Amino acid sequence: MAGPRVKLMDVTLRDGEQTQGVSFSQAEKVSIAKALLDSLKVDRIEVASAGVSEGEREALVCINDWAAAAGCLERVEVLGFIDHRRSVDWIRSAGGATLNLLTKGSEKHCREQLGKTLKQHLAGIERTVDYARERGLRVNAYLEDWSNGYADSRDYVFAMMERLQSMPIDHYMLPDTLGVMSPDEVRDSLADMRARFPDCRFDFHPHNDYGLATANCMAAVAAGVSTVHCTVNCLGERAGNASLAEVCLALRDKMDAQLSIDETKIYTLSRMVENFSGKRVADNAPIIGADVFTQTAGIHADGDSKGGLYQTALSPRRFNRSHSYALGKMSGKASLEKNLEALGISLSAEDRAKVLKRIVKLGDSKAAITPEDLPFIIADVLESKGDRHLELLNCSITSGLDVDSIVSIRVRLYDAIHKSTGAGNGGFDAFIAAMRNILEPKDLDFPELLDYQIRIPKGGTASALVECSITWRDGARNVRTRGVNANQVFAGIEATLRMLNLKLHRRDGDSAARCA
Repeated sequence: MAGPRVKLMDVTLRDGEQTQGVSFSQAEKVSIAKALLDSLKVDRIEVASAGVSEGEREALVCINDWAAAAGCLERVEVLGFIDHRRSVDWIRSAGGATLNLLTKGSEKHCREQLGKTLKQHLAGIERTVDYARERGLRVNAYLEDWSNGYADSRDYVFAMMERLQSMPIDHYMLPDTLGVMSPDEVRDSLADMRARFPDCRFDFHPHNDYGLATANCMAAVAAGVSTVHCTVNCLGERAGNASLAEVCLALRDKMDAQLSIDETKIYTLSRMVENFSGKRVADNAPIIGADVFTQTAGIHADGDSKGGLYQTALSPRRFNRSHSYALGKMSGKASLEKNLEALGISLSAEDRAKVLKRIVKLGDSKAAITPEDLPFIIADVLESKGDRHLELLNCSITSGLDVDSIVSIRVRLYDAIHKSTGAGNGGFDAFIAAMRNILEPKDLDFPELLDYQIRIPKGGTASALVECSITWRDGARNVRTRGVNANQVFAGIEATLRMLNLKLHRRDGDSAARCA
């Protein structure tokens, strides 16, 4: 049997804009509104607060003009206040169709903030509602701080609802304004409200102060409420509102709720709101985070290869995303194989073992290696041929502003251990000076550096692997060597060591040929 039909009202453009530091431009508001209604298929959206600014009104005009042409103006709503004509006229001047009237749902707010009795408050509500209906607006009513009002003064809430239900109000929206409720409290209180006022349509408007907003939405639906409110990326004042992505998937997967949402658009819209708001989504945020479909442990990649053992109904394909398998010190053969498959690269078992060894080694100094880093590593490993006559055992670099860098190294040259220091204009230059101190007394000419190039993977971040490619002039030939490291200087050092080992290998080969 199918679960309940549940509607979602998104309040990103009104409540979400109360997030500290968030202010959407007119173009951004219009783009988000269109994406919510036309692409994501949200049932209703709340887009503004009446009278805030002329810029807010102009954005509302654009949204309403588009919505009217698209046949969905009734799904666009605006918060208004008990000010008789002011909010109503402002909404009508912008082409709006629905007023969400902010009333006081707790006796304490009514008495201490407004300085009114319930009777006086209701008189103001009725006057504003009547005028809104005269001007052709539909009216919904928020009972602000209802959660505390219900807990502290139920007689006030019930008396208020007795009067409100006689007014031409479509939805009675019950906010947990300060995010204080638990799922049990939500379920019990909403079930009570529905039993007492069976002819009223209730919405539930949660906040996430205890991290319970999604669970509270589930409890509201369990109590029979058919509309819950949410925001994209959990935007909202303090700890935010309920996350649209979490609410949608929790209701759909755990309660078999019937929703209008096109979940393939959730991730795209999340990225849009992230960019417009400037509020970064945590990498581990459920459903929309960058890392939530990434397996890190090699055992998980192995289990997926052998039958999807670590995959669930929360498949990334539902959101036009894909599984990825992290590369690092916890990688196993299966993690590497998954990434090679994605890149279309085939390696021998021996080369795979070498690449994996390098990945694990890099992972000890770098938290994560991206799939974009992998071609660098493969090329670097496969280029590592010949004996390692010269090996860097230890290297310490000290650098400062407007002073020479100092390098101390310990190396193995054949079977002997050598120590040296060098100074130079930067860590790489100082390393070259230290190596010259060791090699030139051994009659090993240091090749001339012709070209030095640094590259990171396309789209790489500041933590990406660095590929250093150096071209050397060695006698009559040019030699190009490569180094890969998370540290730019050490990438150059690795390229230099590779060049020196090639030179030593050739020299030993020439000596052997002469002796023969």
